[in-house]
Amino acid sequence: MPTGLENGPLGGLKVIEICSTIAGPACARLLADFGAEVIKIEPPEGDPVRQMGQHVDNVSLYAASILRNKQSIVLDLKTPQGRDIARALIDRADILVENNRPGVMERLGLGYDTLSGSNPGLVMVRISGYGQTGPYADRPGYGAICEAVGGVRHMTGDPDRPPARVALATTDYLSSVYAAFGAMAAIRARSLTGKGQVVDVALYEAAFTQMEPIVPAHEKLGVVPMREGSNLPSMAPNSSYPTADGGWILIAANSQPTWRRLVALMQQPSLLTDPRFETIQARGKPENMRAIDAIVGEWTRQHTAQDLEEMLRQAEVPTSRVYTIRDIYADPHFHARDMLHQVPHPVLGHTTQSGVVPRLSGTPGRIRHTGPELGADGEQVLRQSLSLDDASIRQLAANDGVRLPQS
Repeated sequence: MPTGLENGPLGGLKVIEICSTIAGPACARLLADFGAEVIKIEPPEGDPVRQMGQHVDNVSLYAASILRNKQSIVLDLKTPQGRDIARALIDRADILVENNRPGVMERLGLGYDTLSGSNPGLVMVRISGYGQTGPYADRPGYGAICEAVGGVRHMTGDPDRPPARVALATTDYLSSVYAAFGAMAAIRARSLTGKGQVVDVALYEAAFTQMEPIVPAHEKLGVVPMREGSNLPSMAPNSSYPTADGGWILIAANSQPTWRRLVALMQQPSLLTDPRFETIQARGKPENMRAIDAIVGEWTRQHTAQDLEEMLRQAEVPTSRVYTIRDIYADPHFHARDMLHQVPHPVLGHTTQSGVVPRLSGTPGRIRHTGPELGADGEQVLRQSLSLDDASIRQLAANDGVRLPQS
């Protein structure tokens, strides 16, 4: 591996994280996975993500993963001393990631105009519900709320029931990827101009990008699509179908060749000449989708999920059982690609975490260590990043702006 890239392609980049919960920490975790040095500034009570999810022996399993590869320092940004230390760290950083409500950083004296005065190359990644501008900018926004504003919630669930939600933070994680991409685009621009900039990521806009095919269709055709349940809108057969053993199997016969292979496997050749099902467009009409789903479902009910998977894969029809996390742990493919990665933990021995995504063939990312305890790296950060000596660190620890583990 080339010198300087031992930790990954982002080695040498210094990132300060002033974030809470999910979208911001996930963005910084992604940068850290690929080698960036990430210092997470936490309030005295810690990031709320430390209280989320399941705990073992008072250890947050979620925090062990989403805070991995980072250093943690506790600073009280409500105090002048805490803000001074944060400012000193940011002055030495390439990227600042924050997901406070717009205006909070400015009130702390940490707005971009102020920060760029002493660090003109700084890239400031700002993640919020509705963005830094516009009439909704001051509104608090969580991923689930912003999915509703972005049109995604209306499209989720069954047509005869209220809009549902995915029981995962999908919009937060999608926003974190956009934020990390924006950070890298801004760093690339900085290499040409020498100047940093602000990356403005709004959760509702990240959600809205999933509406890409719906936007032009509404303008030109007035289409307001409805929820399709487990179906892919305007595409059939592509849904979950019942099996003889009480399970569900997903079948995606989107293209014409795949559709023909599925029909051959079902041994119902008349479907190929039925005008309702002859083309992708015809099968995508709501009434025809319902009809073909009923036919496919009647066929799948005659077979177990395991038999269906084997038959469909031999016929080269994309398929899978609907996996639970237990299925994932038992699946050889996840293990072969190191997507269930055991990470050493000082209290629990280890935790199993999701692997690094994406995969780079030459300079891959990696998990260097688990998420730290609250403030565990405070002294190290002050010593290494700010070059403070023991006396200076002891003096800081005697005040309220910084909280060190031993204080």
